[in-house]
Amino acid sequence: MMPSLLSAIDKQFEQLTSLKALLENELHLISSREPETLMGLLKEKEELLNQIESEDASIASLFEKAKANEENVEEAVAAMNKCNAIIHECKYLTQINAKSVEQGQLRLTHLRNLMMELRARESMTYDRSGKPTGDGSSKGFTA
Repeated sequence: MMPSLLSAIDKQFEQLTSLKALLENELHLISSREPETLMGLLKEKEELLNQIESEDASIASLFEKAKANEENVEEAVAAMNKCNAIIHECKYLTQINAKSVEQGQLRLTHLRNLMMELRARESMTYDRSGKPTGDGSSKGFTA
């Protein structure tokens, strides 16, 4: 029972290491603004997360059986602690990626606001008294 538990944990460790690499690549793609490549990576990340979830359930079952059979699980616990360290790194990278996306969205909103302000200035005309008025139908030209 114990060798299968350890091999399952080793497989989980490899999957988590792959996830960490994907998260690092994701940050690069976010910052380089490559949406098509990023979408492919997100699909790959989703598949990997599903595999990790499945393997996690398997490990939990094997671990409970090993404990029920009163086997020594110290080696398995040590291996799981290595996995937990990678999980914490993945959580940190996920937070960084989320912050990067948020900052990108704020930049786009700011740019959109600047463009709207510029359009409003271009469409501004003056009435007979010399006061500025915005005319939505004007394209920036006045008579």
